[in-house]
Amino acid sequence: MQPVAPYPIWQQLNRRFGSEWRMVGSLMKLSIEPPCSCSICKNHLPKMNASCNKTKLLGVMMMVNFLIYILVEVSRSYGKWDPLKPHMSSNQFWKKPKLSEAFWNRKQQHLDYIYNPLIISSTTATTSVSHTETTKPISMNQMDHCAPDDTIHTHVKDYSSLPQRFKDFLLYMKCRSYPMLIDAPGVCSETPFLLLVVKSLTPHFDRRQAIRESWGRAGILANRRIATVFILGKTLRTDFFPNVTEMLRYEASSHGDLLQWDYRDTFFNLTLKEVLFLEWMAERCPSAQFIFKGDDDVFVNTLNILNFLSKLSDTKVRDLFVGDVISKAGPHRDKKLKYYIPESFFVGSYPPYAGGGGYLYSSYVGIRLRNISREVSLFPIDDVYTGFCLEKLGLVPEKHQGFRTFDIEEKLKESPCAYQSLILVHPRSPQEMIKIWSWISDPGLSCQ
Repeated sequence: MQPVAPYPIWQQLNRRFGSEWRMVGSLMKLSIEPPCSCSICKNHLPKMNASCNKTKLLGVMMMVNFLIYILVEVSRSYGKWDPLKPHMSSNQFWKKPKLSEAFWNRKQQHLDYIYNPLIISSTTATTSVSHTETTKPISMNQMDHCAPDDTIHTHVKDYSSLPQRFKDFLLYMKCRSYPMLIDAPGVCSETPFLLLVVKSLTPHFDRRQAIRESWGRAGILANRRIATVFILGKTLRTDFFPNVTEMLRYEASSHGDLLQWDYRDTFFNLTLKEVLFLEWMAERCPSAQFIFKGDDDVFVNTLNILNFLSKLSDTKVRDLFVGDVISKAGPHRDKKLKYYIPESFFVGSYPPYAGGGGYLYSSYVGIRLRNISREVSLFPIDDVYTGFCLEKLGLVPEKHQGFRTFDIEEKLKESPCAYQSLILVHPRSPQEMIKIWSWISDPGLSCQ
């Protein structure tokens, strides 16, 4: 480390050179006296020319300016650089995706294009159908007058070889709204904490009644208000269903908990049942805090649902969607299977989804599902369709061990304590529902 100079630098220079520093214009000029002529002074310094120093300094400055000029010109010629304008990449920012050959994928690509916010913001004034028009609320009693799509065989290359149930789905795939035959406007007249929504078929009177007398009983349970609705389509003689219209009307007038729409109730139309319910919920029961949606052949421990919900934080409640989640699944390609999906219809993998036997979600998620469902093309498997909707919302369903859509061990089926910690078990008959409910409702039941 060098020692610190005890005097200012200019004093040291004056002591050594007998000179002085002063400012002249913008340059520093050094005036030097004649060298020492004393006989005892051995330090004879050469006389420095101030004009020579000026010339050297100007020369250096000119060289620096010249180098800066060269760099700027090279930059301008190579990259068209302008310090006053942002630099834009010459590469294409957004590439239009390649159109898929699979029918559903093509339809979804079209919807993604229509609802793209960048495109919407730039075309709302020029397009014939605006974003507002395509997302306006659909009245529950709106008649779509939807006719079969007679051109569908030209869009699906192997249409003629598909199973009849798939042909029927494709013919009416564009239809999303149907008139309501039976409504239940009084179900949510008092705000329910939990709305139980049960998918059913018109002839399943015994299942619905067993649910009313067990886990789906409407009213107050554990100081919480429970409401129940059964959602139905229309069963036809062509599908070998008996005509139960009059019995259904009597049931609706007696219980006031049936919702029925005028569409053909088939396995592939369960997605339509989901979409129609979401519209009804948003219009008739938006104040329900939580929604459980399941089949009419499951047993649900409603008490355990209430216990589970009571422990959730506000943050958890907001995006709640739990069930028996299936991940990394894909379409079945075997025509003999119930869940067969041909490659001409869909390619790719399924998003994480909760098994359709039953799942639980918050009303906030329910409203968002209703809105986003209009941007997702109908898919013939309802729980997978809900998975697509959740994926578009940026949500992932959460797996809960209490949902047993594939049943429990045989040795535990007759054990009351086996059901106390569960939320859902599938399948169960009407008689089993009433029996299990009596077990878990018994205040004397003690399970360690």
